[in-house]
Amino acid sequence: MSPARPPTDSDTGPVRRPGGRSAEVRRRVLDAVRTHLVEYGYEALGIDAVAERSGVHRTTVYRRWRDVGGLLADVLAEATDDDWRPPDTGSLEGDLHALNSEVYAALTAEPPVTTALIAASFRSAPAADALRSFWADRYDRCAVIVHRAVRRGEVPPETDSRRLLVAATAPLYHELVLLRSAPGARIAAEAARSALLAARAGAFAERGHLPVAAAGSA
Repeated sequence: MSPARPPTDSDTGPVRRPGGRSAEVRRRVLDAVRTHLVEYGYEALGIDAVAERSGVHRTTVYRRWRDVGGLLADVLAEATDDDWRPPDTGSLEGDLHALNSEVYAALTAEPPVTTALIAASFRSAPAADALRSFWADRYDRCAVIVHRAVRRGEVPPETDSRRLLVAATAPLYHELVLLRSAPGARIAAEAARSALLAARAGAFAERGHLPVAAAGSA
């Protein structure tokens, strides 16, 4: 679920998905963006550096991506082109644990491409827009996890899938990206279990369906 390789079409990004030689050029350029970003950071990322590293002429890179924002946006857009689907383990806790394990692997991978892209999104508006599109796409795909759980009777039917999924995955980003702590892989299971317990209690009910206790104390 993390943008390990991951805005929509924009003025700074490509407007088509190329094939043939054009696809090879795109692959070389985006590989160069990821590698250079991890090694040297956002400040050192530029059209000239990417052109030199990829072996693609500067004019071609500029004409197609325009600037660093366009390059980063296209790197993030790659992830929404895939056929990834969330795991189906047969239980909500199992699905959330498996999903969190993927997030954990992406956030602790070497080289740290995912965290570098997240950091870059704070410096580039096009990258930030692309990252929001990526998250929206992933949460939409993962909604089936909650829908299955509702059908199995594991959580109330009014459970809001986005709120539950955010609650399940957020602790990993908080600990590994914001705090840069080392909680170990156990955090994937712990966060999944906590989200499950909260969901069973109706903590993620859609608006207008608050649990009785919560509604009475509001």
